[in-house]
Amino acid sequence: MKTKQLRGEPIVFHSFNTIVMILLAVVTLYPFLNTLAVSFNAGNDTIRGGIYLWPRVWTQQNYTAVFAGGAIYHAFWISVARTVIATVLSLFLTSMLAYTVSRKEYVFRKPITIIIVLTMYFNAGLIPSYFLIKDLHLLNSFYVYIIPGLISAFNMIVIRTYIQTLPEGLIESAKIDGAGDFRTFISIIFPLCQPVLATVALFVAVGQWNSWFDTFLYASSKENLSTLQYELMKLLSSSMFSNSNAAVSSSGSAMNAVQNMVTPVSIRAAITIVSALPILVVYPFMQKYFVHGMQLGSVKE
Repeated sequence: MKTKQLRGEPIVFHSFNTIVMILLAVVTLYPFLNTLAVSFNAGNDTIRGGIYLWPRVWTQQNYTAVFAGGAIYHAFWISVARTVIATVLSLFLTSMLAYTVSRKEYVFRKPITIIIVLTMYFNAGLIPSYFLIKDLHLLNSFYVYIIPGLISAFNMIVIRTYIQTLPEGLIESAKIDGAGDFRTFISIIFPLCQPVLATVALFVAVGQWNSWFDTFLYASSKENLSTLQYELMKLLSSSMFSNSNAAVSSSGSAMNAVQNMVTPVSIRAAITIVSALPILVVYPFMQKYFVHGMQLGSVKE
């Protein structure tokens, strides 16, 4: 009886685990699929509600409204450029700093680590940050997207913890062969940090891609520096404003105006899909590194 019971336990566990995972997958996917359905549904029909997994009245009007302005294409490439450049530079500089503070022979590693960690708990605020950016002459400059976020305290700690799990003999053998710290970092440490670097790259890339508030604060007067997220935010705001104007218009033309326009709900759904699609395309290729890097970079034995 005991043997049969033990043999049956894995079956029960795997069945229960499969059911729970399917339910979690459904709960996770439903909001995205619902947003996708709303984005392809007619705006006037979306107001009625009842859109779940499939559009009731198919239309491309929402996406036509998103891509109607020519500025969004230029803003897309600005977002791509800031994401790629900021991610590459942030990975290299943050990992270099992490390697430095991970070395036990570096006498200032503890004070520097404390100073960096303090930045996670204390922030001067928005106004001092703005004046700092202004004094650095970064206003209305593409560099305002890159320089302020080059180093992240959290990412540095994750990479440092991962580096500390690497065998010390690798570094010692490199120094015996005459390699300096920079050569050791470039030739040995940096290539071995691919899992955690892929994890951090996803953090940085998502943050850069979704960022729009820095454009609003520091580069809103330069149209050629406008990012995709900022343009989509302006589009959503203008759509809500137009809808408000239509609501207070004359009763004879109000219904026609609502029926012929893109509603804020439908345009918001289309904007969500457009802004999330690039990250959704990249994420499957980095998922295995993401899980492995988080596991090794966050636990210290």
